[in-house]
Amino acid sequence: MEHELFSNRSDDVFEDKNVCNESENVSGMSALTTSTYLLCILVSSLSVIIMCGNLLLITSIIYFKQLHTPTNYLILSLAVADLLVGVVVLPFTTVLSVSSCWYLEDLLCKIRGSFDIFLCTSSILNLCSISVDRYYAVCQPLRYRTKINVRVIVIMILVSWTVSAINGITITILGVNQGQSNRKCVFHITISLAIMGMVSGFYLPAITMFSIYLKILMVAQRQAHSIQNTTCLSTKSEIKMERKATKTLAIVMGVFLICWTPFFLCMTFNPLSNYTIPVPMIAAFRWLGWSNSMLNPFIYAFFYSWFRSAFRMIISRKIFKGDFTHSKLF
Repeated sequence: MEHELFSNRSDDVFEDKNVCNESENVSGMSALTTSTYLLCILVSSLSVIIMCGNLLLITSIIYFKQLHTPTNYLILSLAVADLLVGVVVLPFTTVLSVSSCWYLEDLLCKIRGSFDIFLCTSSILNLCSISVDRYYAVCQPLRYRTKINVRVIVIMILVSWTVSAINGITITILGVNQGQSNRKCVFHITISLAIMGMVSGFYLPAITMFSIYLKILMVAQRQAHSIQNTTCLSTKSEIKMERKATKTLAIVMGVFLICWTPFFLCMTFNPLSNYTIPVPMIAAFRWLGWSNSMLNPFIYAFFYSWFRSAFRMIISRKIFKGDFTHSKLF
């Protein structure tokens, strides 16, 4: 039994590759042109937002010395993955979707599919690594500096990117691309391979993140409750920070699940329902998952004052008027 992934075109759009050389009627061309323009505008807007947000995040962490922390290195890795989703995956997908003819469509579909799985999985695994970092920071603060150092962070980043690359390349190579025969960019792969890809790329990281964040929220609430009656100003400040961290973590987990769960649930239950889920619905949920790359900079950056200060200095071009690498942001 085979599992269908990454469909960009319906089965009945084109039946013969020679249709590329045939003329189309005026109404068909008009409809195609209108839909193409709308799709290009949508993708361009989404890509620009993804690129701007993640470039601000990357520039801030690299430029300002105060942001050179283990946690921010993980956020930097996440931003790079999300940036590449906006730069590579979205435009490439749009070109393959609206093009009328590609003589190397089989190769192009494999390249696009490989980058798609690789970068999106990397984004998800980087989110998982950040949750591990936050677990030690909140639940084991005394051991945090010894357990989570730059060397450990580098290892976590390398593992995230390596596993993602292996996942993307394996599924792309072992999947049978039938794009040239029916004019669509689709991989037909075995159920076992599809399950392996979805478990390693989504379900396992999602369960891990959910468990870790649940533990963090429980510990944070217990810590806040134990010191809520204190009169120490510094302790009260810590309580506010815990509440803010709790809110941020809840938003992170909620947005992640909202963006990615519908697509992977569709891909899981589609073969069980004899592939009755409409292709446009799966494609829409796929775009919802890609939008997570746009939202991550807002979640991990705009909720923190030091990133907002860094963004203002970059957007106002203040960093080009002098050396502000050692500026105090918080």
